[in-house]
Amino acid sequence: MSARSHDTGVHGHKADDVPVRRIDRILAYMALGITALTIVCFFAVILARPAGVVNFGVGLWPTIIVTMEVGLPIAFLMIVALLIMSFVRRARANRADDPQGRSGR
Repeated sequence: MSARSHDTGVHGHKADDVPVRRIDRILAYMALGITALTIVCFFAVILARPAGVVNFGVGLWPTIIVTMEVGLPIAFLMIVALLIMSFVRRARANRADDPQGRSGR
């Protein structure tokens, strides 16, 4: 192992790591928040029936049910976008670090 593999930068990242951008953090926390909200809505619907709710078509229930149905797919798409952005950023960083301009073949 070389001595450089243990070097860390200012923010605790390895020296050759690509820094995390603000948009990456925003997407990650939004996906986490939407997932948590969806889970809360899921348990609210499960616990509503024993609590005496018989009509889910009035009040706040339609919003809760729609949030439950679309929340996880939206969070999944945000995570996929985050992964794609990360792969592209790392590929660009690797291409910029290659002194010969080789594509790795």
